[in-house]
Amino acid sequence: MASYEIVGSTQDAVAPVLIVAFEDWVDAGSAGSTAARHIAQGGDVAVDFDPDMLYDYRSHRPILDIVDGSPTSIAMPRMRMWRRAISERDFFVLTGPEPDYRWREFAAGVLRVARDIGIQEHVSLGAIPSAVPHTAPTPVMMTASSKDAVSGQPVVEGLLRVPAAAVSLIEWSNAQAGIATVGFWAQVPHYASPYTAGAIALVRRVETHLDVTIGAGDLETEAAAQAKTLSELIAANAEAQEYVERLQHLVGEQDVPTAENIAEEVERFLRNQRRGGGPTPFSP
Repeated sequence: MASYEIVGSTQDAVAPVLIVAFEDWVDAGSAGSTAARHIAQGGDVAVDFDPDMLYDYRSHRPILDIVDGSPTSIAMPRMRMWRRAISERDFFVLTGPEPDYRWREFAAGVLRVARDIGIQEHVSLGAIPSAVPHTAPTPVMMTASSKDAVSGQPVVEGLLRVPAAAVSLIEWSNAQAGIATVGFWAQVPHYASPYTAGAIALVRRVETHLDVTIGAGDLETEAAAQAKTLSELIAANAEAQEYVERLQHLVGEQDVPTAENIAEEVERFLRNQRRGGGPTPFSP
């Protein structure tokens, strides 16, 4: 089982909810991980997972600080669970880079911690690259362990088969253990990264779903600055401007993308990653 250490308080939690979001896969525009860090802001570390059990340091390299020619510190990638009280509920936020291996052991460890805490509900956060413009509100899709939970919510109909993420395995394991689970997945422009507007949309869905007040805080300022930069870049490129205008015309024609459209966007995202280039306004 993945090694972890209880380093803070996990007892006497009030109506505890578990928020899970990992960097890297299914975190387009860093929207999910940004939302999770924002929700955890001001909280305390409750659980610390051993990075040696989870990461290949060649893909998640530690950061070395060198000051005046002398190494001063080295920071390992960390997977941590934070505790923060919000609106008379205790939020436990699990976030960090997506593990490279031992996913099942990791999921079993998270489930053990969730049971010890008495987690009542699990919420996954993430984002997928989509054919949506940055000028429109960010759509958010929903998944859930119960069909009743998604009643009236935007969901993808039919079979959607995509490469799985570690966050999905955590959600699946907790759901199989009887913990109610939901997932919120922002659809962010595939040409924009980072995309803080997607993080704000996820925070607001968490607020609505759990009937709590979190607020967007500094995320609003970051999102406005990013929107300004994107608009300036796109205005300077006729091809990119034409592409965004086409996306704007599509807004409202289809509230939820089809499984086929999502698969196409994921494939586009993977092709960009294999080429070694990130999504930009110039590669529609």
